[in-house]
Amino acid sequence: MDYALITGASSGIGLEYARQLARGGHNVIIVSNRDEDNRRVAAEIAAEYSVSALPLYADLSQEGAADRIYEWVTAQGLTVDILINNAGMLLFSTLEHTDPSRIDRIIALHCTTPTHLCRLFGSDMKRRRSGRILIMSSITAWTPYPTMSHYGATKVYLRNFGQSLWYEMRDYGVSVTTVFPSAVDTPLYDLDEKVRKRLLGVGLMMSAGELARRGLNAMFRGRRRCIPGFATKLEYLACSLLPARALLPLLHLPPVKRLLSRL
Repeated sequence: MDYALITGASSGIGLEYARQLARGGHNVIIVSNRDEDNRRVAAEIAAEYSVSALPLYADLSQEGAADRIYEWVTAQGLTVDILINNAGMLLFSTLEHTDPSRIDRIIALHCTTPTHLCRLFGSDMKRRRSGRILIMSSITAWTPYPTMSHYGATKVYLRNFGQSLWYEMRDYGVSVTTVFPSAVDTPLYDLDEKVRKRLLGVGLMMSAGELARRGLNAMFRGRRRCIPGFATKLEYLACSLLPARALLPLLHLPPVKRLLSRL
């Protein structure tokens, strides 16, 4: 039986990917490090959309996480024809003030585990000459941001990795789509409600549902890259064309100054 495997699927963007895929008739595997939430979400999706939804606990920041996920899927006799590499964490901090364990965690979560998941499931897709892979990068992959050196660097890795993998897989019937969102309305952002509504209203923040819709649309069309939303495209153009020095004034913005003062 064919399944879509979604990491970080118990909440936020991953949950939206799972719901929208299930709505389209795809069986789903809900992967995250929240066991109870996995089970609840899987039960809700199965009941609402009449598909098979399986919960799978996995801490993707741990060594060998991808191998354990692959072994579980293989033992169950399942076929993953869609792989959504979505799990992630947001980290605002200067490098000097970041706990080393958090640096290791974000590298494993954003780089190591997605790479091995693509290696394992991508090899199966290549042999079948059929499959789809979606990788969540970020607009921060296009330019350095103050207080996000570690986060942004992992997203640059995903940008290059995803687009290189697209070239490797394109002749074998396997599509690889890398998504580059800007701010998304999820619990990762701890925002005042008024600020949140204002950002959504002017298009500087996108809902998780809209992002998932755009990402899946790009994936099913076989597109190599997805930069969702007009505001994000403008940000991408600015980041691509402006020199890094142009971002120095950001350090003097009140929200950034307040963040730096707490570090």
